[in-house]
Amino acid sequence: MNVQSFIGRTPLVELKTFDVPAGVRIFAKAEFMNPGGSIKDRIVRYILDDAEHRDLLRPGTTVVENTSGNTGAAIAMMAATRGYRAILTMPDKVSKEKQDALRAMGAEVIVCPTSAPPDSPKHYVTRARRIHAETPGSFMLNQYDNPLNAEAHFRSTGPEIWEALGHSVTAFVASGSTGGTISGTSRFLKSKNPSVTSVLLDPVGSIYHRYFHEGVVDPSQIAPYFVEGAGEDHLAKCMDFSVVDDVVQFTDADAFATCQHLARREGLVCGGTSGANVWGAVQVAQSLTGPATVVTVLPDSGSKYISKIYNRDWLMQNGFAAGRNPALEATA
Repeated sequence: MNVQSFIGRTPLVELKTFDVPAGVRIFAKAEFMNPGGSIKDRIVRYILDDAEHRDLLRPGTTVVENTSGNTGAAIAMMAATRGYRAILTMPDKVSKEKQDALRAMGAEVIVCPTSAPPDSPKHYVTRARRIHAETPGSFMLNQYDNPLNAEAHFRSTGPEIWEALGHSVTAFVASGSTGGTISGTSRFLKSKNPSVTSVLLDPVGSIYHRYFHEGVVDPSQIAPYFVEGAGEDHLAKCMDFSVVDDVVQFTDADAFATCQHLARREGLVCGGTSGANVWGAVQVAQSLTGPATVVTVLPDSGSKYISKIYNRDWLMQNGFAAGRNPALEATA
């Protein structure tokens, strides 16, 4: 067995320190326990396996992708074990820990300005596509628009949750950027039980919330935010809104306060999207009457953000309180 053999089958952790109604339970799937450190291991293995099956990849092939870090880490890990070259583009808000980890595994990392608009040649997605077009024989996962992204979760994440919790699942809650996790997992759970509610979490500054509720993409609403790996400034074709029942906005402060709570009360040091996901799961749980079960995912580890969301100076410099949020805590 190699390191890729350990992708998936991550544990479900019950979170018990949040203020939710009696009989309502919250479970979080610990995706940071995948060997590459994130949920993105699932989609990268699935897409690369498919490409190899179709003879699109051979040893020495250059794999190009745009990433907020976690997909890049999975690509770098698998490129190292499968004999590929990796070129990865990312916005400059990505933590130094993520960038350094990719380089440690031999990937070439190209950092692009987060502020670049989607149609700019400096935008990290546009830059990756250009590199792919200019590199003969290269392969691009195209995670934002590739249906295999969502299919990977339909065939792994969703079934694992159902196997563990079955008909007790009331709602699945997750943030989205490419849309793969929320789309694929929700589609599977709804195929088993159509009454399962699917809630997408979207950071303020992203386009998905207004698009879902009003069918409008308003470029003037695109604004910077600190959470990595959630929200988007363009519509990803992988995002399937037909299986989403609601989209709820969150702020950086919501996500980071919940990260602090998870670390100090649950012993889980997780990334910003994990904080956002659990914050959203709590909001959904507080609207329910027991018995009910809300499930979410913890996409990656806080070890990738020690210099940022777990650094008191960084938090204070950027206007975030470094302590826990008492409003989230169970009174029992």
